Amino acid sequence: MLKSDMGRIITVISGKGGVGKTTTAINLGAALNKLKHEVIVMDLNLNTPNIGVHLGAPIVPVTLNHVLRGKADIEEAIYEHSSGTKIIPSSLSVKEITKFNTRKIPFIVRRLKDLADYIILDSAAGFSEEAIATIEAGEEIVVVTNPELPAVTDALKAVKIARNLGKEVRGVVITRHRGAKYEMPLSSIKSMLESPIIGVIPEDDAVKKALTKRDAVIHTSPKSKVSKKYIEIAHKINGSYSEREGVIARLFGNLSRSN
Repeated sequence: MLKSDMGRIITVISGKGGVGKTTTAINLGAALNKLKHEVIVMDLNLNTPNIGVHLGAPIVPVTLNHVLRGKADIEEAIYEHSSGTKIIPSSLSVKEITKFNTRKIPFIVRRLKDLADYIILDSAAGFSEEAIATIEAGEEIVVVTNPELPAVTDALKAVKIARNLGKEVRGVVITRHRGAKYEMPLSSIKSMLESPIIGVIPEDDAVKKALTKRDAVIHTSPKSKVSKKYIEIAHKINGSYSEREGVIARLFGNLSRSN
């Protein structure tokens, strides 16, 4: 695995729940790991966590909740998925649903910069205290939304909050894209959010299949359109994306579909 001197902290946010934020955080992390980078995906959705559920580690002895309460060090809460991607899950226990000192979050996250090339933070949806603290902990922000007006309107709030906190909005990921007439045009979303669209993820049952297998879709369905799009996003984040290669890949994809 490649390892740089200091890791990049990327916070994945959304204005509302159910738009594919956690799926994006997991698959972005897995895709960057596939590009030979050390990656840690951290579940900062403290009251309704999903990272552990998605990746087959719903119950673990030490969680981020223990770290926030001062009962463990952050290194003790890191677990390695079979793919090599590392995760820091939060607790699923109802007893753990409590108010945390969210001011600790940025300090805890910064301790991970020496341990990985990329630290991906899966934020809580919306604009709760923990969500704001997660945005503050990030260096770059990726906003996830569906191509529908209510979701994009909430994404606009997320973009404004991130910028008000002095954060760079690295780009927007559009998920569950069907190309239907009722969806907002991508050009309108880009204009409304005043941010580049770095990925458009099509609606695909491969995502649901990955969840049942407790793995990232880029591992369970590597040849799917969804997987290829997440790999493309990872290349863009990593700075290794070639527009020419992207055009060629789309061309060959169109040719194979026509044959």
